[in-house]
Amino acid sequence: MTFYAQSRIHTEQVLAGFQGLSLGALIATLKTWNDERITRRELNALTDRELSDIGLNRADIDAVARGYR
Repeated sequence: MTFYAQSRIHTEQVLAGFQGLSLGALIATLKTWNDERITRRELNALTDRELSDIGLNRADIDAVARGYR
């Protein structure tokens, strides 16, 4: 899981030139939301045993998706 979190391209890096524009902020927000949605979907598809193997439980999924863990 750590590899996945570290290998994702961060929104700030992708849209660095657009930070002052409202369109850039909107795109960054949508990209962040979509990345979190995909991460939640993939983690929720795992069994409790598989989550345990990577050191997580169901309660951790939201924090991992938001990048807090």
